[in-house]
Amino acid sequence: MYSEAQKDFLTRFGMHLEMVRKQKGLSFRKLAQRCTIDYANLKKYEKGEVNISALTMLELAEALEISVKELMDF
Repeated sequence: MYSEAQKDFLTRFGMHLEMVRKQKGLSFRKLAQRCTIDYANLKKYEKGEVNISALTMLELAEALEISVKELMDF
């Protein structure tokens, strides 16, 4: 299982991802359609329930039309 620091990171990342998605005016489904990420997994990322790979972060950043640095800036 995850340590407290890891859980905190995933939670903060998820909150930031949700904020950016909403700022871009995208629904879960619309963002999922822009990349190859399953809608259900996207929800889990935003809730901080699962670990996210670097390649998935890159794919999300591209779909959100931001840099990975911006996606990680929380």
